Amino acid sequence: MSTETLVQASDARGRRKDSAGPRARGATMTPGARFRRILAHIAIYVAALIFISPLVYAFFSALKPNTEMFSMPPTLIGSELRWGNFADVFAYGPFVTYIVNSFIVAILGTLVVLVVSTTAGYAFGRLRWKGRDAVFILFLATLMVPAEVLVIPMFQVMQWFNWVDTYQALVLPFAFGAFGTFLMRQFFRGIPYELEEAARVDGAGPVRTFLRIILPLSKSAVAVLAVFTFLTFWNSYLWPLIVTVDYNAHGTLPVGLASFSGLTGTRWDLQMAAAIISMIPTTVLVIALQKHLVKGIAMAGLGGR
Repeated sequence: MSTETLVQASDARGRRKDSAGPRARGATMTPGARFRRILAHIAIYVAALIFISPLVYAFFSALKPNTEMFSMPPTLIGSELRWGNFADVFAYGPFVTYIVNSFIVAILGTLVVLVVSTTAGYAFGRLRWKGRDAVFILFLATLMVPAEVLVIPMFQVMQWFNWVDTYQALVLPFAFGAFGTFLMRQFFRGIPYELEEAARVDGAGPVRTFLRIILPLSKSAVAVLAVFTFLTFWNSYLWPLIVTVDYNAHGTLPVGLASFSGLTGTRWDLQMAAAIISMIPTTVLVIALQKHLVKGIAMAGLGGR
């Protein structure tokens, strides 16, 4: 029997096995395996319920009257559903400005981080130059420095550049972190070097190889970095609170959420409604890029050459 015939027979057996489907495989499952699968599904559902319950409580709290937020005993649904709380959020203050500023800061910050991290990750992961590993270790050492320690030096630098209360101050100080560079480096190291060598034989230089070969193969890792970076800028509170002077002009959403607390009291109902509104863009972003996120997270740590 020829080799081609053996390969065809093997493929036919594989197709018959796959055509049996999960129903046929489930029929041969032992009682112990079936019991473990049921337990795994129950554990997943319980974990999902635990994680989603605070969001459900926050949503229904946003529909309560303010006087019933801390009623005893606690209730999930108030005496009435005030859908107008979501409209009152925009009448309470410049909430639209906060949303626009958050989008500007998050998008600009994400773009800068993607450019810096992909190019730096390519330099550390694919190019060979003297002292590369030592510089990379020093670069990673910056991850051990808490961001709170850098607040005062960064604010002084913003004063020297006269950037206080500007978009540059909200974007640039955290655009050169080591996390994104490390993530992209690990992913780049998992790409076969033969592709880069073939491009070099065809006359492509490092820049063209990066733009035409390495970067298109790294869409999943770029999506992961984009989502993490967008969430970081979107949820940042301490730095915008310090570097912003005119909150009505350059305030972001986290700072705007704090504006519902004042000397005369806190509008907990509006604050909850504003928090729900602020979660919509990030939720849509994660759902839209879910496929790339799963693939990128699974493959980002596989580089090791």
